[in-house]
Amino acid sequence: MINKIPSFLLEKRSSVMTTQSDAAIGSSFVDKGLNYIAAIIKAGYDQWELASQKGLLQKFDPRVKILFLLFFIGLISFKQTIFAESALGAFIFVLAALSKLNIASFYKRVFFLGFFFGFLVALPSSLNIITRGEVIFHVFEFPKAYDFWGYHLPMQVGMTRQGIAGVMMLTLRVSNSVALSLLVISTTPFHDLVKALKVLRVPDVFLLILTLTYKYIFIFAKTVESLYLAKKGRLARRTSGADGRKWVAGRMAFIFRKTQMRCEDVFSAMQARGFSDDVRFYGCRILESRDLVFVSVIGLAGLVVIFL
Repeated sequence: MINKIPSFLLEKRSSVMTTQSDAAIGSSFVDKGLNYIAAIIKAGYDQWELASQKGLLQKFDPRVKILFLLFFIGLISFKQTIFAESALGAFIFVLAALSKLNIASFYKRVFFLGFFFGFLVALPSSLNIITRGEVIFHVFEFPKAYDFWGYHLPMQVGMTRQGIAGVMMLTLRVSNSVALSLLVISTTPFHDLVKALKVLRVPDVFLLILTLTYKYIFIFAKTVESLYLAKKGRLARRTSGADGRKWVAGRMAFIFRKTQMRCEDVFSAMQARGFSDDVRFYGCRILESRDLVFVSVIGLAGLVVIFL
């Protein structure tokens, strides 16, 4: 019997070559971008799971939690001492722990945003060229002092005690504000949050933009992920960086056009169903006794922080 198997199917290839060819498939920076998109999608699902847990803040009405957020954001901006800001941070930490949040993951995001938008932004203001005061840490030294355009540049440049206190204050304010916002968002389902904003007389246009943005950011993130997985499934070898950048630019243009078309289709569908720019919610429950107790507790805690 004649062997009809093609000769290339009978050739044996080393495992090293197979491993190298498998590892060469794909583009690293695109993979990292897709990992971030997957993290966004996962964060959306995690928010629903956290909001449905049996924790402390999950029990209360969303309207009460919105008032709690606004009240304590005002307190965070009002207080001028590091001790008061630290006390507010400790109070938020206790609430996050009692709400059964993942403390490590929660404060990882808080510290990252606080470090980036608080500490790094305010760090230059700790130098004596911006904030005058007692220099406690020397950074560098000029040959002599300079005066130009009515501004005095000292010979010794360093961090002042007053400047460091200002940096710490801003960092604590940003961290507390971020932690408080994430705490309310993580313990409240999104639709209940929008309903509470409607009850508090937030404009309907803002609620529509917020709702559609929240919904379609996950839809288009999933679309980008599907596009890339379809492309990667057809690769036989590694793509160059230039090809990867061209693909990313092309997908950005595609997603932009698709977004425009989807927005027009959604708006046309809304008009066809009688949309009249009026957002209505039904089923708002009456505040229970535990909600009133929570309002009393946060009011008492706010008074304590005011007098710190």
